[in-house]
Amino acid sequence: MTALHDLSELLADLDPDAEPVHRHLWLVALFDWIRGDCSSVPASLARVQLLMDAFQIRLAERARLQAWWQKLLTTLDGTTLLADYGFSSNSAFMSELVDRVLQKILPGTPETADASALFSLVLCHRFDAQWLSALEEPLLARIAELLQPAQAPNPWQTTLLEAITFCTSQIRATGFSPELRLRMSAPAREASPFHDLARDFDLLREAYLASPEQDDLPRQAALHQFRERLDACRQAAATVYTHLEVHGISVNLVFQLRQLRERVLRIRALLDCLLSAPAAPNTARLLAHLVTVGQERRSVRVLIASNTSLLAAKVAERSSETGEHYITRTKAEYRNMVRQAAGGGALTALTTWMKFGVMALGFSVFWSGFWAGAAYAFSFILIQLLHFTLATKQPAMTAPAMAAKLKDLSEPLALDAFADEVTHLVRSQVAAVLGNVLLVFPVVVLISVLLQLTTGHAMIDAAQAEHVFKSLTLWGPTVVFAAFTGVLLFASSIMAGWTENWFVLHRLDSAMRYNPKITALLGVARADRWAIFMRTHISGFAANISLGFMLGLIPAFADFFGLGLEVRHVTLSAGQLGAACASLGWGVLRESALWWCVLALPVMGALNLGVSFYLAFRLALRAHNVTGFGRARISEVIGRRWVEAPLSFFWPVATTLALPDNKDEQ
Repeated sequence: MTALHDLSELLADLDPDAEPVHRHLWLVALFDWIRGDCSSVPASLARVQLLMDAFQIRLAERARLQAWWQKLLTTLDGTTLLADYGFSSNSAFMSELVDRVLQKILPGTPETADASALFSLVLCHRFDAQWLSALEEPLLARIAELLQPAQAPNPWQTTLLEAITFCTSQIRATGFSPELRLRMSAPAREASPFHDLARDFDLLREAYLASPEQDDLPRQAALHQFRERLDACRQAAATVYTHLEVHGISVNLVFQLRQLRERVLRIRALLDCLLSAPAAPNTARLLAHLVTVGQERRSVRVLIASNTSLLAAKVAERSSETGEHYITRTKAEYRNMVRQAAGGGALTALTTWMKFGVMALGFSVFWSGFWAGAAYAFSFILIQLLHFTLATKQPAMTAPAMAAKLKDLSEPLALDAFADEVTHLVRSQVAAVLGNVLLVFPVVVLISVLLQLTTGHAMIDAAQAEHVFKSLTLWGPTVVFAAFTGVLLFASSIMAGWTENWFVLHRLDSAMRYNPKITALLGVARADRWAIFMRTHISGFAANISLGFMLGLIPAFADFFGLGLEVRHVTLSAGQLGAACASLGWGVLRESALWWCVLALPVMGALNLGVSFYLAFRLALRAHNVTGFGRARISEVIGRRWVEAPLSFFWPVATTLALPDNKDEQ
């Protein structure tokens, strides 16, 4: 009785002669009534059925609704709704992000002549797509009979034709843009499908207007030709992706390609509504689709996912190539990893010295963080150029290499091979951490002792040493800070992949090699060497510089906002601990504070490595579209390997599935 009472009130408020805003408000109220509490599709369908029954019985209300509907069609232009609704207006990420945030914050108004704006107010819930998709053909036929006049073509069909015209123009404009045209394959450019697209639609439009019969042969031939041309345009645009895979991802270009693809699909949906018989089911599906894309158009999460998916794939691919160098599979590679990590630890000792030197200068918080970040970045780049290893940079690079192995899990022995890779990876990172930590500590102590002998002052004084113990203890927020540092390590790998992609996309190595001004300045041979050098090291430079400044500046910014957020990098923390021990002398060995800090080091290392690896692994899984594999089986195989050969996770030993090339060494 409540639904019937509410419907009676709605029908009583229906006034085709009201102001446009009041007519729009009535439409909003009607769909609120149909939607109900968004808990039951059958209940919404029952309300629609009740509405149709009411209009069948109440002829006066039926006439008023038809008059109201005709006025709505004359005051609102549905063409832009059908052609453009759901498409992003900005290719720039930040502009689109601001636009979507404003759409979420600012309220809409029904006082509008924009059909898209009114549609977003009327069909504003994801539930609307569900009940629209569930409308059955008999009920849709009753709705169509109620709303559509008998003349042909009726206003709805005219709107559909105009919407297809708009979409066709957008597709041709995109296809003619130099960004796409220059990157298409040669056969696609020669075929020129975009040139004839408008002509083919004009032929279809003329055939449709000349004969409304669905089985008319000229109309069917024109429809077939237009559909074939649409497919040819879509295939020509798809050839651009091959170029992107080789020469780098452009987010703006990917935006245009996806818009083109979606417009082709929109034209197909519009054609189904225009030419199919009966048209009502396709119209309902189109409206449900518009509800869905409208929700996605306002979603910040969808924006981020759509703008970064291909770039994430490229980042993962480049990181995978780099990550292979960090995985040791033989004893020789393992020993070499320890040597490289030892060198990285020794240089990190100098980094610790530089950091405390910056702190001693008494800069403000920002400049202290800036110069500490510059010292970190300089040290990390030096480690890279000397071919040493910093352990915590490994996981974000090795995770994509591991994820790439998961694409072949359907092959025989694939799970055992993946378990082998896990053991190779774990022991490689254990070796790198041990090499870093076991050398950075004594080298920092040695530097501090030398400073004491030559200047009379250790690297830090006793008060600073006590502060180091308090900040690094396991009883403090070390766990949280170490996990946060893992996020920064992952972020630096993203920056590395993005920068390398940008370098490749803009062909800067080719410019360095062949640009006349550069070759005149450096000479041909030197320019070639610099091009090779930058192409090889640009990713590492980006990772090291971004990581260094994040480690230095983020605590400064966090302190400005009162967040108290710090970083805990296992190698740098071990160096600070060495400086504190050298300052306090041998008596510190009797202090429990020292041993709580020592116990915190493996926790820091595990969190630095684990968090960055987890985030990079998840990104790589998404980039490689790895789904549906047996994660429980993978865990079972790795667990069995741990039980049967635990030493293999720490030292190269023979495993159940050795790689053929390395069989002798393992």
